[in-house]
Amino acid sequence: MANIVVEKSIEVALLIIEYSELLDSNRKYVIAKQILRSGTSIGANIHEAQNAESKRDFIHKLKIAAKELEETKYWLILCKESKNYPTHPNLEQKVKELGLILYKILSTSIKSNKTM
Repeated sequence: MANIVVEKSIEVALLIIEYSELLDSNRKYVIAKQILRSGTSIGANIHEAQNAESKRDFIHKLKIAAKELEETKYWLILCKESKNYPTHPNLEQKVKELGLILYKILSTSIKSNKTM
């Protein structure tokens, strides 16, 4: 059975790596490192959540993934708004799509955890 959030997180991480390499080749080392770290951390935390020890642990790991997603959005905004930074054609949209899925899972998990 397909796990859409895991699949999307891998897709985003691969795009992040590609974009980070583009930034690196344009000598934008600091932002390249920051976006690589936060952008790949999203998927790492989503993957960790798949083997959570409890519902609470699952929610905690997804909350960390959500924080990393927001940090990644921040770096993407800086790159987009900066005059001397290259952009990636669909990375921002893919991060947004992943965020919608992630926040829906978080919302549903938190609600179901409260009724237990």
